[in-house]
Amino acid sequence: MQVSVWRGDEATGALEEFDVPAQESQTILDVVSWIQQNADATLAYRYACRVGMCGSCAMMVNGKPRWTCRTHVKKVLGDNGRLTIEPLRNLPVIKDLATDMTEFFDKWIAAEGVFHPTKTRYDEIEGIDPESSVRVEANAAIECINCAVCYAACDVVSANPDYFGPAALNRAWSLVNDTRDGGQAARLEAVSSNGGCHNCHSQQGCSTFCPNELNPTLSIAGLKRETVTSLFRRRS
Repeated sequence: MQVSVWRGDEATGALEEFDVPAQESQTILDVVSWIQQNADATLAYRYACRVGMCGSCAMMVNGKPRWTCRTHVKKVLGDNGRLTIEPLRNLPVIKDLATDMTEFFDKWIAAEGVFHPTKTRYDEIEGIDPESSVRVEANAAIECINCAVCYAACDVVSANPDYFGPAALNRAWSLVNDTRDGGQAARLEAVSSNGGCHNCHSQQGCSTFCPNELNPTLSIAGLKRETVTSLFRRRS
């Protein structure tokens, strides 16, 4: 296969060509690892589990964000038999295929995507009805593993650097529906800010590419409703 791989940083980098042998049941991560192990040991990239649990191997493959450990070459190889592998979009490039995730996690915090406990470890653990409507809403959003695929897929992030992005807002929505959380006022204020949920254009790019089949667009729609409802509550 002819494989084009991004080398260098964001400002001065360029695509470099490699000839990689095709193998049976070969993933994109297998291709990247082969290049690093056999063609150029200086290639920088990130991975850990190789089984779709950590999300650290996410990259752009032929222009689309994907987990490279779970993406098989035969499913994405173009008609011309070529692959283009680049670092995730919308994140600063450290080197080659490795991106700096700092701003991704900073926005997670800015969106109040953190749990605010209302009890101490010495209090009795309260029961949560798994069939309750809020628990069902929370459950639908909790399988995010912070891979940033949705962040790379989001055109609003590309256009507005202040936008929190789908993952942070999806997490905020799961906590809005957590009856144990005590930070709702601060959270609703955060997601109503300039970087918040009302920037979303509902284009569904995040939902299209989420490897765990979550729907951040639906979560963001929930935040939009809740922030408006909260505003009317305060004014009444």
